[in-house]
Order: sequence, then structure tokens, then C-alpha cells
Amino acid sequence: MAESTVHVSVEERLFSLVLALLSSEYGLTKHQILGTVQGYRQRYTVGGDNSSLERQFERDKDDIRELGVPLETLEDPSDAGNNQESRYRIPKGDYNLPADISFTPEETTLLNLAGMVWREGSLSGDSRRALLKLRSLGVETREPVVGYAPRVRTRDAAFSPLTDALARRMQVTFSYLKPGETKARERTVNPLAVVQHRGRWYLFGLDRTVHAERTYLLSRIVGKVTVTRKPFELSPPEPGAAGSAALCLAQLDAIWERSIATVSTVPGSDADARLAKRGGSIRNPDGTLSLHFSDTALIADELAGFGPEVLVTAPADLIDAVRSRLEQTATAHAAAQAEAHAAANTAAHAEPTTTASEPSA
Repeated sequence: MAESTVHVSVEERLFSLVLALLSSEYGLTKHQILGTVQGYRQRYTVGGDNSSLERQFERDKDDIRELGVPLETLEDPSDAGNNQESRYRIPKGDYNLPADISFTPEETTLLNLAGMVWREGSLSGDSRRALLKLRSLGVETREPVVGYAPRVRTRDAAFSPLTDALARRMQVTFSYLKPGETKARERTVNPLAVVQHRGRWYLFGLDRTVHAERTYLLSRIVGKVTVTRKPFELSPPEPGAAGSAALCLAQLDAIWERSIATVSTVPGSDADARLAKRGGSIRNPDGTLSLHFSDTALIADELAGFGPEVLVTAPADLIDAVRSRLEQTATAHAAAQAEAHAAANTAAHAEPTTTASEPSA
């Protein structure tokens, strides 16, 4: 797929611009930026008319300055006034946090979690390719640049191949296990967005089997995601229409808003402390908690894990789901106990065996 058709979000373009300007000791010219930085290079024409792209760069400069980023413009002393030869950079010292700013352990944890979202994603790859191209032009860059890039790891093995397929607009296949089913089903999907919602990763895509858009929880993808060699085209969105990621998140938000569980907890218990701090939880006048959720199976697993410290009073399908999990746990525990007793009885009644040996000559 041609680079000129790849859509790059405003946020990614601005982040890539800041990263490139931080990496350069002496700054970059406008044409070096337009020809190498993610979000510009896809539409840059060497030796052609890049006036619209230059205007976008001027607007982006204003935007990142409004965000508090200290962007400097360095004129060429031998050619003052020629903005084509001006260099742009972000001084490392001015960009660092002031010495009097510190974070609490909780704030540091949140920052680390936020940084986890980006590591080894498509942005990092694009940034590395841009830096290689800058070096090929003779532009020196500071090392290690990765120190300025958010670092993210995800537990879902499907994350990397799905984001790769999304960037390349390639169809994927994978096995998906729905709640309540014992056998995973093969899915063939055109990936449209990979999003995080309430701490979990989702794939939003066009399911080629049912010819409809579907949302998949990455943790329910079983086995390996296969990125096929089949490219697919995206229809341009209608003016004012939300993108795929925004549409998926809006749908998940709507489900989360209307799905509410009512639970009673043992005062002072671990369940009471944890669930009261759960995002969106409300302590009702009667002492019960109202909890928003977006997936019945997931919240049933969570609530069943607290055992007798939690009693679910609504909705009915969640009550049944939690009861089913507790019954399965009790059955498995009883079976394990019976097996242990049987093994102990067998060992207790076993006759000791001896082996006679002839004296050696």
C-alpha cells in the first residue's frame, strides 16, 4: 500500500515531530522534517510543491508550543531571513522537568502504566526508520533516543501482530473463544482499530465471515494471530464521521454506562476496599455498591474471586454467572479432596514388600 494513503493521526504526527526535534543536537531544517518525520513524509514530494504540507508544519509548531514544548528556531547567520534554511530543535535541558517537581509512588505508577501503552508499537518502528533516514542525510542524533519514547509492553501476545497488520492494512486470521463456548472458532478479520478500554485491549474490525463489524477482546484470542498476504482497502470516512477507534470506544463506553451490577460486600473486607475504589463505582445509601462493567464474563470472574466477601444482587444474568463459577470451584475442590483421601487410604492399606536376597558366595 502506498505511503501516501496511510492515515496518521494528529497526535502521532506531533509526537513524532517532538521526538525528532529532541533527537537532533543542532536542529533540523524544514525539508529534513517534512521528508523524514512520520505524518509528513507520507505526503512529501522531493522537489515538488509542498506548500500545503509546510502550512501544516507551521500550525503544528504553534500547537506544540501551546503545549509548553520549548521549540527553538535557529536562523542561518549567513542567510538571515531565509526560513527554508532555518533549523528547528527542542533543547534537552529546557524540555526536562524542573528539579523541584517530583511524583508520589502512585503518580509514578500511573505514568509507568501510561508509558506501557506505546512500547514496540508502530510509532517506535516509524521513529527508528526516520532516525536512520536522518543519519543517512548526515544529521547527527543523540543516543539513546528511545529514552524519550514511551515504552510499552502488553500481556496479550496478539497485540504486536494485530497492530502490524493494522498499519499494513493486511487481513488477519485467529481462533477466538467466546464466553460459554468450549471450542474456539476461526475468524478472518480486516483490522480497523486496536484500542484500550478500562485496562483491556480490543480489536475492532470487519469480520469477513459474517460481513459485519465486530469487537474482540485480545485476551480471548487463542493461539497465534496470522497476518495474511491479503491487503484490504478502507473506504474514506464521511465528513464529520468518527474514525474506527473512536467508534469502537464509543460503543464500549455505551455498554459500560448501561451495564450496572449491584453488590453487597462484607464491611472492612478486601472486596469492600477494592470494589469501592473500582472506576465508576458508587456507594449507595443502603451500603451496597453499584459497579459499571462492559463484559458479564469478566466481571463475574472478578466478583467470584472474592468468594463469600461479595453477594451479587443484580442483574440476574450476572448472579447466575457468579453462582456458576462458585459451584464449579466447589465441585473441583470436592473432587480434589476426594482424590487426596483416596490416595491417602491406598497408601495406608498398602502391604509393605520385602525382597529376599541370597547371601553372596
